[in-house]
Amino acid sequence: MSDLGSAISALVFGAVFLLFLEVLRLRFPRHRRPPGPTPCPFIGNLPQLLLQPLETFTQMKDRYGDLSTIYLGRTPAVLLNGIGVTKEALVHRGAEFAGRPSIPVLDWIINGLGILMAPYGDSWKQQRRFSLVTLRNFGLGKRSLEERIAEEAKCLIQELEEQGGQPYNPQFLFHNAASNIICSIVFGNRFDYSDEAFVRLLRIMNNNAYLTGSPIAQLFNLAPFIKHFPGPHQKIQQNAREVLEFVGEAVKQHRDTLDRDNLRDFIDAYIVEMERQRSNPESTFFEENLIMTIADLFIAGTDTTSTTLRWGLVYLMEFPDIQERCHQEIVRVAGYDRLPSVEDRAKMPYVEATISEIQRCANIAAFGMPHAVTRDTSLHGYFLPKGTHVIPNMSSILSDKAQWKFPHHFNPDNFLDAEGHFERPEAFIPFSAGQRACLGEKLARMELFLFFTSLLQRLKFMWPPGAGPADLKGTVGFVRSPHPFHMICQSRDPASPST
Repeated sequence: MSDLGSAISALVFGAVFLLFLEVLRLRFPRHRRPPGPTPCPFIGNLPQLLLQPLETFTQMKDRYGDLSTIYLGRTPAVLLNGIGVTKEALVHRGAEFAGRPSIPVLDWIINGLGILMAPYGDSWKQQRRFSLVTLRNFGLGKRSLEERIAEEAKCLIQELEEQGGQPYNPQFLFHNAASNIICSIVFGNRFDYSDEAFVRLLRIMNNNAYLTGSPIAQLFNLAPFIKHFPGPHQKIQQNAREVLEFVGEAVKQHRDTLDRDNLRDFIDAYIVEMERQRSNPESTFFEENLIMTIADLFIAGTDTTSTTLRWGLVYLMEFPDIQERCHQEIVRVAGYDRLPSVEDRAKMPYVEATISEIQRCANIAAFGMPHAVTRDTSLHGYFLPKGTHVIPNMSSILSDKAQWKFPHHFNPDNFLDAEGHFERPEAFIPFSAGQRACLGEKLARMELFLFFTSLLQRLKFMWPPGAGPADLKGTVGFVRSPHPFHMICQSRDPASPST
């Protein structure tokens, strides 16, 4: 009995001693850090982030200034709360802030490969450079890609019209449409909206986008050893494995049918590059990196665009007068006889302002993609040792009252000057900035413009009867998404432009 009592006493003493050390670590860090909310021992500011994520990040600049510190579990992260300090770090000193931190739940499924979360170094540089060149060669910035998007918009409109004015959840239809654009570049073909295998794959990706930002992922980051035990976190690994198997099968089919004199898509180009660099010991072109790079392009090129489109519908149904004004501008420029084109963008300042305002308010990368300092440096008087987590606080930047006329309200006037011309404020960086800026920005901007204008030209979107006020808070995972919703779409009669 005395042995049991001694063991319990030792455990209690050990726990108290560890707690004492943790409090000392938080109260007296090795280096002076920017101010921030008081963290709890061991779990940091995770309770605030899980309960009020947007509110916590949005208020950082007003409370603590351009730099603040927040604890993700036991790990401190420095937040860049203003556009000035963000551009100073990511653009003017890009190489110093181009790293990616180690995030256990992502490391578990990515293994440092690909582009999106790969560490700053030769592999990332080679994969990003090759991807930019290859995407450009297979349509990015070319007329052929615009035609592909226009064709997909026609398919999307037809599918929506077939709903017959009944309440409809557009989530996976929009996911399909957005994914088909990147699929046409990466895989060389699109997938039918009724393709069961592809619909399942999209559901898996959507589920993982939520899970990797959910409380279970935060628990995993606090205690990565749980990967060896059963639990809901295993679903993340299972989902990732299914996505990679799908991509791997596509790679195998391409290898079996490859014609080196007639490259069809990104996969063909990558296979040829692997063969060309086979004798180069410094090459990072191998099949595992191919599969992860494709998965990155596939996921990034699908979830972000489809989520922005769905947020757009929410805001346009919530503000029908804005939807109607967009429709009238589209019809005035393009009529009903043809779908809008990229060349029409300059003639549609209100539409362009509305799409930009949707991106600003949707704020799908609410917490920004995490960066890491690649070498010891300092910023605004604070020393940042190599490896420090740095997060561009998009929630603060996109709602900064010093930068926006209507920071907390949906209003396209945020992007219009006194004469009604479109203007792009400096603080509008929905695709981030610097060396780690989204490599698909040009593609995404083209998609958003062509999808929105085509849809609003032909269809009118409304809430179903009895629908309550829209929930504009959304859910926060890897991206910030609207809650699932139903809508009604009504075909507009070309013979009656006032509809």
